[in-house]
Amino acid sequence: MCLAIPSKIISIQDQMATIDVDGVRRRASLMLLEDARVGDYVIVHAGFAIQKIDEATALESIRLLREAAGLVEDSRKRDQG
Repeated sequence: MCLAIPSKIISIQDQMATIDVDGVRRRASLMLLEDARVGDYVIVHAGFAIQKIDEATALESIRLLREAAGLVEDSRKRDQG
């Protein structure tokens, strides 16, 4: 299974962006997007920004990913306990 993660563009140099994913910063290629700008939210997969999305959609997706991660963690704790 692959996940494409919503990320906010913090800076751009040439065709590479520094992105923020819930406080973690990474680098991602912008070569697949023509009009990405600092402050935009993008979907990143395998190191490439593949699509711009609006802020509300990005934040809702991040919330759902956190919720899913919490459910997995709760399940692991129950299995160990």
